[in-house]
Amino acid sequence: MADPVLHPETHHHHHHQTQPIKEIAIDYTPEACSHCQESNSITITYDHRGGARWRTTTRFLYGTFSAQIQCPKGNTDGLNFNIYLSSLEGDKSQDEIDFEFLGKEKNIVQTNYYTTGTGNREKNHPLGFDCSNGFHEYVIKWSADSIEWLIDGKLVRKEEKKDLEDFPQKPMFLYASIWDASYIDEGRWTGKYNGCDAPYVCLYKDIRVPIGTAVESCDS
Repeated sequence: MADPVLHPETHHHHHHQTQPIKEIAIDYTPEACSHCQESNSITITYDHRGGARWRTTTRFLYGTFSAQIQCPKGNTDGLNFNIYLSSLEGDKSQDEIDFEFLGKEKNIVQTNYYTTGTGNREKNHPLGFDCSNGFHEYVIKWSADSIEWLIDGKLVRKEEKKDLEDFPQKPMFLYASIWDASYIDEGRWTGKYNGCDAPYVCLYKDIRVPIGTAVESCDS
C-alpha cells in the first residue's frame, strides 16, 4: 500500500471500499428468506406466513452499503419493503438510515434517518421508474459527518452533520425486510394490505458492505 502520509486521501476512501456480503442472519420466518452466497443474492417472500428480515452478522461503523433491488410486483398496498442501517432493530434509542418503499406507490422511495431513536426526517423521492420493474441500485454512504443516498449512481439526498447536532454514530447492521405497515397512520403511509397478488417477492443482488469497518459485537 502507498504510504498514507504521502496520500492522505487513501484513508478516507478506504471507508468506501466494499465487498460482497458473505453471510446473513435471518431474524424471523427463515423459511420466507433464502440466501445464495455464490450469486450474492437474497430473496424475501411475503405471504400468509408474513414476511422476513435479514441482516448482516456484524455491525459497521461508517462506510458504503449497496444492493441491486427488484421490489415485489402486483398490488403491494400496505407493505413496506426496504434496505436500511440500524444499530439495533426494535431498540428505542437506535441510530438508523433508511431506504423504504411504500407499497401503495411504486414510483417513489422514502429516505429517513434516526439519531438515538428520533426520526421524523422523511423525504420522498420520485424514482422515474417502477421499483418492481427490474433491478436498480440503492446506495447509502455514511461517514461521521455526512450521509448520502444514491439511486443508480445518482445522488438523491445528502445530509451533513451540523455543529452540536446529533448524527448517526452507533455501529449499525445492514437490514432488509418486508412487513405489513397497514396499521401505521391508519393506512395512510403504505396503504392498506390487500394481498390479492401474494406471494410478494423482493429480490436483492450484488449486496455490498464496507471492507474494514466491521466492529466487534457490543451486546452485553
